[in-house]
Amino acid sequence: MDTPTKLPTPTPGTPDLTDPRFWQLPAPARAAAFAELRRLPAPVYFGDRATGRGFHALVRHADVVEASRTPAVFRSGPGVTTPEPARWVRLLFGDSMVNLDDPRHAQLRRIVSRAFTPRLLGRVEEDARRICTALVDGVERDRPEDFVGAVAGELPFQVICTMMGVPERPRRTILELVNRTSEDIGVARPLRRRLRMPGRGLAALARMQGIVAAIGRERRRRPAEDLISALVTADLDGRRLTGRELGAFFSLLLVAGVETTRNALAHGLHLLTVHPEQRALLLADLDGRLDGAVDEIVRHATPIVQFRRTVAVDHELGGPGGPLLRAGEKVVLYYGSANRDETVFPDPDAFDITRTPNPHLGYGGGGPHYCLGAHLARQEMTTLFRELFTRLPEARSVGEPVLAPSSFDHRVRSLRFTF
Repeated sequence: MDTPTKLPTPTPGTPDLTDPRFWQLPAPARAAAFAELRRLPAPVYFGDRATGRGFHALVRHADVVEASRTPAVFRSGPGVTTPEPARWVRLLFGDSMVNLDDPRHAQLRRIVSRAFTPRLLGRVEEDARRICTALVDGVERDRPEDFVGAVAGELPFQVICTMMGVPERPRRTILELVNRTSEDIGVARPLRRRLRMPGRGLAALARMQGIVAAIGRERRRRPAEDLISALVTADLDGRRLTGRELGAFFSLLLVAGVETTRNALAHGLHLLTVHPEQRALLLADLDGRLDGAVDEIVRHATPIVQFRRTVAVDHELGGPGGPLLRAGEKVVLYYGSANRDETVFPDPDAFDITRTPNPHLGYGGGGPHYCLGAHLARQEMTTLFRELFTRLPEARSVGEPVLAPSSFDHRVRSLRFTF
């Protein structure tokens, strides 16, 4: 048997992915740092300042795919975020699907997948077109300055609420609660805010889950043609979503679905502004090139920066003789780095809407945790950009996007735009 590769630790000059200052560097500097890490013979082991425990940084495309598609080795429980959710939080609010392993994850995913009927998906497509039309109507009429607030954040939120069957009245409250629960994930912040924000975020999460639980109870009594009704009345081997499971799924759908699509849309408008040659290509054949443009936006921007996994058994990464990961150790999957892997993407830093093939990992690396909403996200983006550029072909960003210095997601706080 081949001798496993020794895992390196950071040396002087190696980028420190646990240092909040790293995530405040300009994007080109961070991209160059990850390129340096990809050139090393094995994943670097970093000490995690936030948790006191270390992790191996998986920065290559092949390694992220392997970790994603080998769930028996790379476990999602007890949590994929940094820091991992406390046990009492999981008991109180329920486990999000992203933090679960089989068989429980498979059972919940089957219930959810069964609820996404062709009829429901057809209505979602119609709703997305209607919402996009209304949003662009508002842009023409009101000429708002912030693309995130007026368009990019509104679209996925309204689509998800309509799909779930959330009444109009609590939607503004829910959106405010979503922003509270996610505003500081992976963000470097002063000690006073680190101590104060978890309680505020959990209170927002509790209130949001209370709202959807109440809707779920009503739908059990009087089902409608919406996703909440389907989830609380589905009967798969005698199982349907409990109130707590419904709340956890709704929170995941809102936080993940709104944040990721919002950020991808904002990055997309800016990328098409600062790369006028790509914009010209797209507008010359909007129907023919829009799908490729959406995939390239997701690859280049990569809305989710990283998730983590826990190694269940000793494992040689990449096969016999590869780096040896020990049971109980943590690995972090850096999707943005994988999406710039030179061995997979020629000229990876270039923004090229004609790139083909484009096996990006913007929705995950495959396996049981591949993004359940990937199709919905693509549909929202293609529908919005088609409506926007058909009616307002001069729509473009103004200046640089205002970004949050986060190690978790590639978040755009605001983006000025005009047309």
